[in-house]
Amino acid sequence: MKKIILIINVILIVFMLCLPVRVYAVDDTMDDVFHGAQEWLKNGENTNAPIDQQQLKSTSDTIYNILLGIAMAVSVAVGVILGIKYMMAGSEEKAQVKETLGPYIISLIVVFGAFAIWKIVVTILQ
Repeated sequence: MKKIILIINVILIVFMLCLPVRVYAVDDTMDDVFHGAQEWLKNGENTNAPIDQQQLKSTSDTIYNILLGIAMAVSVAVGVILGIKYMMAGSEEKAQVKETLGPYIISLIVVFGAFAIWKIVVTILQ
């Protein structure tokens, strides 16, 4: 079992190292940074505009979809790991996997319940 986990970890590390990494850097001096900060503060003081509801909804939907995708990926990954452990385990290890199944199901209910509440609140407030 430890060999399988080690092999999976090595594959994941190699996969992550092969992903392209983009770095966005700007060559600014400290004066440019301070000038940009002062401009940002001036823009904030002069604005009395109301909140743009469409932009707020768009941002909320984007955050909702990203977090929901992460939650689904993590829940599927943990479920797969628990399933593999259960299939490969002996009788004593199967009992341990069954013990972890309860908190796993409760965490799924809490996480996806929170997403449901978030979506209901956003829908009602529109």
